[in-house]
Amino acid sequence: MAVTATLIPGDGIGPSITAATLRVLEAAGAALAWDEQLAGMAALAAVHPPLPDEALASIRRHGLCLKGPLTTPVGVGFRSINVALRKEFDLYANVRPAVTMMPGGRYEDIDLVLIRENTEGLYVGVEHYIGMGGDPRAAAESVMLVTRFGAERIVRYAFEYAVRHRRRKVTLAHKANILKYTQGLFLEEGHKIAAEYAGRVEWEDRIIDATAMHLVLNPYQFDVLVMENMFGDILSDQMAGLVGGLGMAPGGNIGTDVAMYEPVHGSAPDLTGKGIANPTAMILAACMMLDHLKQFECADRIRAAVQATLSARETLTPDLHGRATTDEYADAVTRALR
Repeated sequence: MAVTATLIPGDGIGPSITAATLRVLEAAGAALAWDEQLAGMAALAAVHPPLPDEALASIRRHGLCLKGPLTTPVGVGFRSINVALRKEFDLYANVRPAVTMMPGGRYEDIDLVLIRENTEGLYVGVEHYIGMGGDPRAAAESVMLVTRFGAERIVRYAFEYAVRHRRRKVTLAHKANILKYTQGLFLEEGHKIAAEYAGRVEWEDRIIDATAMHLVLNPYQFDVLVMENMFGDILSDQMAGLVGGLGMAPGGNIGTDVAMYEPVHGSAPDLTGKGIANPTAMILAACMMLDHLKQFECADRIRAAVQATLSARETLTPDLHGRATTDEYADAVTRALR
């Protein structure tokens, strides 16, 4: 029977890559049905708040969401809808795989997974201005919040992910040498959890900046990486660069009761309406959702079709040095389904 999920097409290129993804899912026979909702700028355009109650109720009802990219105004306007959704449903684990899909890049055979704490750190948004000498905004202060509970559950999630997917090693990246309280607490919990998995999963901890360098020098020394919120946001984008860029990067946001899947990239307003956006990340995010639903055969067929299309190099979007439109690329993936 078809499983119903909330569908949020998103802003900018979101509706076009969502439509392309739905065509691929339908052609592959995915057992899915959709409850479409608005959020972000699309919701504002329809005279709704950026995160309507109807969208929240839909996600809460179905416990599952496929979401396109949403625009977040820079410096002004409403806060990130993505962050709001993660807080609303306590989607504490952000899972971002980086896997080589198209040969011929800087690296071959990359297969990494970054597990990012999704609800704490600097992204809690506890910040304010401090007035000085008649200037009410003379200084700005942000608070990094790390709890023992949050650190414990994300590190445990990373080790459980490694066991479940037969991965060999977990690397915890941190800045405990400088941020001795917040990052120190995160690292302390890491050591405790790692001891429980001794003999089953290898473990190491590394300074975050050194980790970033070694990801470029030799990414093959890593397997599963776990870290706090902002560090994970930055390094997951770096990892996407190892496999062709953000257009190839899907992500899952996992909580106890709700799972939400999305492309890692933004809404790309400069590409809106041009019909040339790369839908690969959105398609792969949908595959992650199919895995979550244990529709493994369908997910594997779609991934194989994406890989075959990328390897053939005949129907690629401009970001991949091709001339195909979004729809032409989706058609090619559909033809490659077996």
